[in-house]
Parts: sequence; structure tokens; C-alpha cells
Amino acid sequence: MVGDSDAMREVYALSRRFARSNSTVLLTGETGTGKELVARAIHDNSHRADGPYVRVNCGALAESLLESELFGHARGAFTSAIENRTGRFEAAHGGTIFLDEINSISKHLQVKLLRVLQEQEFERVGDTRTIRVNTRVIAATNRELLEEVAEDRFREDLYFRLNVLSIDLPPLRDRSEDIPGLAEHFTAVYAARDNKTPPKLAPEVLRLLSKYAFPGNVRELQNYIERALALSEGGALTSELLPDHVRGVRPPLKLVRSGEEDTDDLRRKLVRRELSELPGSTDVHPEILGRLEREVMLQVLRACQGVQTKAAARLGINRNTLHKKIEEHGLTAEVR
Repeated sequence: MVGDSDAMREVYALSRRFARSNSTVLLTGETGTGKELVARAIHDNSHRADGPYVRVNCGALAESLLESELFGHARGAFTSAIENRTGRFEAAHGGTIFLDEINSISKHLQVKLLRVLQEQEFERVGDTRTIRVNTRVIAATNRELLEEVAEDRFREDLYFRLNVLSIDLPPLRDRSEDIPGLAEHFTAVYAARDNKTPPKLAPEVLRLLSKYAFPGNVRELQNYIERALALSEGGALTSELLPDHVRGVRPPLKLVRSGEEDTDDLRRKLVRRELSELPGSTDVHPEILGRLEREVMLQVLRACQGVQTKAAARLGINRNTLHKKIEEHGLTAEVR
């Protein structure tokens, strides 16, 4: 982790203190703020460091697959279960399991997770034998879990069981003094990867980066540095290598965030734009709906970092329908 701001100093201090405990940790913060790095740091500095560290992205799998992934399954539990399988909790015995996007798990799995946290035991899918584990849980979310509890999407008892120790990761816009150090760090990392001498960053580049709000946080900055190095023909990295919206040539990016702009707001804006752009036609209604549907889906998929389970939930459709629509509108390449 890179950064010397007061906010990051507090994150470092809490991480070191929490590493000495076996209690569950809840990491909160926007996408791209470094929650997985903190989880790994806590594990690496704990007495469990010699044990396994297992990461599960709960938002990337359908419920049936996630249950088997977390808890394993017995042979014959379902059609493709041709042999017993060890789950991630079992694989993390003696170490740490990091559950990313914990807010995306279903109520059914929330019940099973609560039992693991309280009793350190569970059964594999399709099995009756109880398995006991000694696994520390670190969970992460980019949503406000209390709001999820209020909307009856997340169990209150599970929230309090997860939120024993908590760290809130600050967005990059709130620690802009760390941007130069991060930019230099990523420059060195990608230059080494490509067997290049790390170039210097022109003062104008650092000035523009420090002014930019970075809705995608550290991950967005990382991508821009990698892009600049790929475009560079040698010498210092100059401002021309930055995207137009970072240089102020185009309006800045704005991600759809929970609580800022819901899908209905986005849909209404897009309708107004589509109506103003379409030429006169006696049959514009199907065209409007088709173009609108494509644009809404693309915006939500990008806001959800391409995680289809999460995007489907935000759009109010099932994952299979979303997958079909992605193929229908030719969005596969655009959301990778």
C-alpha cells in the first residue's frame, strides 16, 4: 500500500492492530480503494500468516455456484457433482478467507454464513456431515450495509457479526496528497514489467492528476499510468498521454453510485437524450427502446465493474436474462 496521508496512516495503524486479533473484520469503501490489499496485509501480519489466504468474489457467482464454492459439495448433490469437493472455508482452515462484495450474497447464504461465524461449522451442499473449521473472516463491501439492512436485503444479525472490527478505506479524492507517490509507484511497476527504465512524470501530469476526482479511485489511476507508459515513445510522461477527461478537454467521468443516481434517473435522462437525437420517424418507439436498453445496460455494467450478478440485481432482472441481452446488444467486448 502506498500513501502517507493522515487517512492512510490511520488505515495502517488499524490494520496492524487488527492483525493481532482473530475477530472478523469488515472493510468498507468505494470500488478501487484497496480493500483487498488491506485484507492481505492483515493476514500477512497476523499469526495466521503461514496459513492459507483464500479470496472469494461473492458478486461474481450465481447463488447455487457460490454456495458450493464457499462450503463445498458432496458427490451427487446435483447433476454435475461427480465427486466430493472441498469448499473455500474448508480450504482456508488455519488461515484467512476474504469475502469480497459480501453485500451481494442471498438471504439463504447469509444464514449459512452467520452460522459459520458463530459456530465455526457447516455442512457441504448435499451432505449431512458437519465440518468444523478455524478460519478468520475478512469481508468487504462498497455498499452501505446499514442501508441494505434497512431495505431488508441484508440480515441485521449478520451485519453486527461481521462488523466487529471495521476499517473504512478513504476515496482517492480525499487523499490527493498521495497521488504523486502512487503515480510514481505504478510507473516503476509497469516499467519494470515491460523491461523499461522508469520515466519521469512531467510536473503538468502530476498537477492534472492531483486535480482530478478519480471516481474509480486508485484502480483508475493505475490504469491511466499503465496507458501512458504504453503510449509513450520514450522520455518523460507528458500530459498528452492522459485521457481527455483527465486533462479537462472533455467532461469528467461520473460513475453511477448507490444513493447518487439510480437506474430510473439514468433511464429518464437517456430517454430525453434519445428523443432529441433521433431523426423524425413514424416508428421510433422500438428504436428508442432498443437504444435506451443498450445504453442503460452498458452504464450499469460499467458501474458494476462488469460483474453481471451485481448488474442484474441493480437492473431488476435475472442473470440469465442479462447475459442474453448482453449478447443481443453486442456488449460483450465493451464490458470486459
